[in-house]
Amino acid sequence: MSQDQKPTVIITGASSGVGLYAAKAMAKRGWYVIMACRNLEKSQKAAESVGMAADSYKILHLDLASLDSVKKFVQSFRATVRNLDALVCNAAVYLPLLKEPMRSTDGYELSVATNHLGHFLLCNLLLPDMKKSPYPDKRMVILGTVTANPKELGGKIPIPAPPDLGDLKGFEAGFKEPVTMINGKKFKPGKAYKDSKLCNVLTMRELHRRYHESTGITFSSLYPGCVAETPLFRNHYPLFQKIFPLFQKHVTGGYVSQETAGERVADVVTDPEMKQSGVYWSWGNRQKPGRQSFEQEVSNEASDRDKAEKMWNLSAKLVGMS
Repeated sequence: MSQDQKPTVIITGASSGVGLYAAKAMAKRGWYVIMACRNLEKSQKAAESVGMAADSYKILHLDLASLDSVKKFVQSFRATVRNLDALVCNAAVYLPLLKEPMRSTDGYELSVATNHLGHFLLCNLLLPDMKKSPYPDKRMVILGTVTANPKELGGKIPIPAPPDLGDLKGFEAGFKEPVTMINGKKFKPGKAYKDSKLCNVLTMRELHRRYHESTGITFSSLYPGCVAETPLFRNHYPLFQKIFPLFQKHVTGGYVSQETAGERVADVVTDPEMKQSGVYWSWGNRQKPGRQSFEQEVSNEASDRDKAEKMWNLSAKLVGMS
């Protein structure tokens, strides 16, 4: 099959971790991969390091913490004149040791800006591209995390605090100084990450509610398992980076390799049995070889339709869509 005939997937944050191995898995399955990354040189080396064929991917610049960069990326993608058949929103920042909040170029707290608002704008801008693709099984996938779902075993640990969006006071205030958190309360870096990932699930569910029936696009989320050695943890204590994988391998049995997680992302994008829209897929917290995926129940907050709608409208305002 020529490169022009291959279905095309965009994967954000594909220069390392789960995103890189998802890119590798998708290329292996005959897809053309657009690697949407901040650092083009690092991404090129990463693609070569995992053996991706040079004609199976293209790297385009995307900094999700900048709404302007998101818009430029969409223009760059359209300039490739390829159809868009799948989008994987994988990139995330996790900054658990921050004492003071960092802000994006648009002035928003960095976790919510990168993990949620950047992806929210990207999904909405690329929706028309995906709609017009003739590919019969189009999918938009947003990665979740166990830590943002108290219904899962790994999400019951309330450290530093459980996810809680409150009445979305932070959104309403436009995250203007001194407001950083979605619930408008005191800054907690670990919680900021959880909250932003909860917004990812709410976004997926609202995309499904608004667009699945009219477009036929499958919207879903997944937790691929505890990828304890992912670069997501690069901003954590060095000791944590050493101990956490060992703990997950030998105590909880929840350890998942980056390669396995990448294959699971590719499954959610391509497997005919995972075509159900509005679903959050999981493999659970106890990993065994050949473990099957299942539909994971999401938290009460993640299933709150009124909150999802309110978050959508406030997000649309903050990214300049309304």
